Amino acid sequence: MTGNPLTILGIETSCDETAAAVVRGKVPGPGEILSNIIFSQTEAHAPYGGVVPEIASRAHLEFLDGVIARSLSEARLGLKDVDGIAATAGPGLIGGVMVGLTTAKALAMAHGKPLIAVNHLMGHAMTARLTHGVAFPFLLLLVSGGHCQLVGVGGAHDFRLYGSTIDDAVGEAFDKTAKILGLGYPGGPAVELAAQKGNPRAHDLPRPLLNKKANERADFSFSGLKTAVRQLAQKHVSVEDVSASFQKAVIDILLDRTACAMEMFHADFPDAATLVVAGGVAANQAIGAGLAKLCAQEDFAIRIPPPRLCTDNAAMIAWAGVERLSVDAAADPLSVGPRARWPLVKI
Repeated sequence: MTGNPLTILGIETSCDETAAAVVRGKVPGPGEILSNIIFSQTEAHAPYGGVVPEIASRAHLEFLDGVIARSLSEARLGLKDVDGIAATAGPGLIGGVMVGLTTAKALAMAHGKPLIAVNHLMGHAMTARLTHGVAFPFLLLLVSGGHCQLVGVGGAHDFRLYGSTIDDAVGEAFDKTAKILGLGYPGGPAVELAAQKGNPRAHDLPRPLLNKKANERADFSFSGLKTAVRQLAQKHVSVEDVSASFQKAVIDILLDRTACAMEMFHADFPDAATLVVAGGVAANQAIGAGLAKLCAQEDFAIRIPPPRLCTDNAAMIAWAGVERLSVDAAADPLSVGPRARWPLVKI
């Protein structure tokens, strides 16, 4: 593609957010978000304490066309005006991914537009370029309901895995803790709110893999922490104190593992020192404050997108489309398939 700004329609249906957005810009950003429409299914899933895949898929089918129409209307554009259509092709709940990707294929074919099949994790990874114009390379801490990774990002196709969770993702740990403590769904904001009223030193909870640098990996583990919370909950202790102690343990783990990854990142990119935090858990203010303090100590800049762009949204998918078309200058074939699993880094 040329060096002119690209206008991309993005579609996101990987979990329980039905979303469409129109973004305009050119790399390295920042870009302009012309529209960013998100239909949340939180109320539909709340009675079950988590996302029910069939309910999510049916909601995507029911609402996606309207969400796309609204995003184009708000951007004051038609499909003839966009340079490409980007859609999440994985990883995620396969039923939801199929809905979004199939819709994008139909629109691309009907209107003669390039199709960009986006890795959902790449969308999160590139959000700070959309919002802040962050230059490559940078260290990425991706923390969400389904993922917890530390990745060196050298370019749109250059991802180097420094660590990942060996069991639960940090967002899942928040959701399970909220469920154990009876705090409701979604769990992350509920635990964060309860933690503000509690004593973070009330309970000495485990911090798995802390200070562990074996095999030069900055891996995470949260299952033992979750088990400890369940045992505490059986003793009828303060929910606020348990929430605060849990959140403090998570912060300690994230800071320790990120500090380890910073050393690995510097070995690969000696002149770079920027940490990007992405994913739904990046919206947690206490975690952000802890990481900011770590970055000040380690002489790293820190970039965290606004909370609305940390959780699942289509603006990040549209921007990933900008990144892809700027580098590859080619569309994906209409035969591209949805993927339930799609690692950001090939091991």
